[in-house]
Amino acid sequence: MLYRFPLLRMTAAACVVGAVMAGVPAHAGVFDDNEARKAVLDLRTKTDGLGNQLSAAQRTILDQSNRIDQLNQQVATLRGQNEDLANQVATLQKQQKDYYADLDARMKKFEPQQQTVDGVTGSVEPGETEAFNAASTQFRNGDYKSAAASFKTFVSKYPQSPYQPTAQYWLGNALYAQRDYKGSTAIWQNLVKTYPTHPRAPEALLAIANNQIEQGQKAAAKQTLQQIISQYSGTEVAQSAQTKMSQVK
Repeated sequence: MLYRFPLLRMTAAACVVGAVMAGVPAHAGVFDDNEARKAVLDLRTKTDGLGNQLSAAQRTILDQSNRIDQLNQQVATLRGQNEDLANQVATLQKQQKDYYADLDARMKKFEPQQQTVDGVTGSVEPGETEAFNAASTQFRNGDYKSAAASFKTFVSKYPQSPYQPTAQYWLGNALYAQRDYKGSTAIWQNLVKTYPTHPRAPEALLAIANNQIEQGQKAAAKQTLQQIISQYSGTEVAQSAQTKMSQVK
């Protein structure tokens, strides 16, 4: 009896230890599930946080993209405005340039201009060229009386004009066309005396010689022709004078 009791005690103790050992794995399994659940919750929290951050970043990117689009539109608008302003400035500059060019042209009509006429350079007054051209037109149209009056007025009004010797030459021709030999000769003689080196001077002398021939003044004509040959040798007018000299009997 006494022998069996210790054995019973040992058996009971073993049962208790077994029960305790059986309980340990069950507790550990519960612990692992909680940890895993906690880890999942933490991961979910972190994932949600990352999702929120990603959404915020996407919104920021979208906002920046919208701002860039707005800035691009503003830049395009400013570029268009700049082009319009540039065109307006170019137009204004052209208008200003044209205005001053026109003003300068208008002012020049009231200012003396340097001009060369038959090798003579001088200052031409406003209206001077027009007056000379008008007289020349009358002569070409055969209106010698009006041409003579116009050239006479011109010679008197513009004594320093570079047109002066040429105007005198055609005044003499206008008088000659009206058979005013004395008047035309006087005009041409004044031309030769005042402008001896002018291209019209030998022509005026030849015209005087023709006047003298038509009036029967052959000796005077020969003298005039000889003056041309001597004074203007080598010119076409001198050659014409030489020819005419042989014709005067």
